[in-house]
Amino acid sequence: MPHHHDDATPPADFWEDRYASSDKVWSGKVNHALVQAVSGLTPGRSLDLGCGEGGDVLWLAEQGWDATGIDISATATQRGAAAATAAGLADRAHFVAADLGTWTGDDAYDLVTASFLQSPVELPRAQILRQAAQLVAPGGHLVVIAHAAMPPWAKAAGHDSHDFLSPADELAALDLDGWTTVTAEVRSREATGPDGQHAMLDDTVVVLRR
Repeated sequence: MPHHHDDATPPADFWEDRYASSDKVWSGKVNHALVQAVSGLTPGRSLDLGCGEGGDVLWLAEQGWDATGIDISATATQRGAAAATAAGLADRAHFVAADLGTWTGDDAYDLVTASFLQSPVELPRAQILRQAAQLVAPGGHLVVIAHAAMPPWAKAAGHDSHDFLSPADELAALDLDGWTTVTAEVRSREATGPDGQHAMLDDTVVVLRR
């Protein structure tokens, strides 16, 4: 992973460099908070924003969802597609390389998810989430999972300038009228850092039903 960047780095270049410079950036496992949020839902069509290498998309496909993931990095989405093929899920797990800041979709989805859609370079996050919410079909759900605080190993490395949204902040930023709030809370989970260190991390979890 490149350790030096500046705010002027084009987001596509930053993320493509990050993925291309490593064989694997993420664990490939589904985010635990997503499992909790959607396990009771009837599978339909799902869209994952900033899907990375596709861990959440693959898990949703395994659960019977017709799952699509979008990420700005072509390397990341190619890895997701390869993993889907290897797992026999290519008919239900789809990947698109696109910049969410300019991407517009016209399909309807029963579930739109965004797990840790946070970036050290420019990301019009609130705009992306509000636009994606318009793709949620009536009765469908929007699930937003975000870091609620900096991991201790990131703090130790000097990365402590990020602003983190509380559940109330997240709801205010989404500003969605007429939706039902299913969940808006901070949840803790066990995590392992890059050097094997253990910690409890806090996530902001927001689930809304249209």
